[in-house]
Amino acid sequence: MEQQSAYKTTFNSTEELGRYIGKELGITPWLTIDQKRITAFANVTEDHQWIHLDEEKCAKESPFKSTIAHGFLTVSLCAKFMFEAYEVKDSPMVLNYGIDRVRFPSAISVDSKCRGRVSLKEFNITPQGVKYKLKVVVEVEGAEKPACIAEFLALMFVDS
Repeated sequence: MEQQSAYKTTFNSTEELGRYIGKELGITPWLTIDQKRITAFANVTEDHQWIHLDEEKCAKESPFKSTIAHGFLTVSLCAKFMFEAYEVKDSPMVLNYGIDRVRFPSAISVDSKCRGRVSLKEFNITPQGVKYKLKVVVEVEGAEKPACIAEFLALMFVDS
């Protein structure tokens, strides 16, 4: 049976992390996506499309019947979810190296709760430390489909 409650995996070393290829690292607590967060993201990114901000128009014209979170807001939350899902104690720094694939199978309606389910897909030792790929699935409480499925690349530096 698939794990349903929030948990975080702590590793003492990158070597321990490397043994988790193909395994889930953690599930984050639920996070409510309210209009204040959506509006703040719209202001930062200057993406003021009505589907994110105009509650009255959405109620009448949107198939979602409410405002929805930006897709890139959802992707941005994946950074928070990754740090909440696992920790490697011998790493002083992790850098974002890129994103291989991102899909948005469904939307996050305002006031919905979402969470991240994080797993390790790849793990490669480099001269600086480790380059690895994480899969993050952003689940929406009560929804059949996830809001986002993304593959993130990271560089983890290791204390010498």
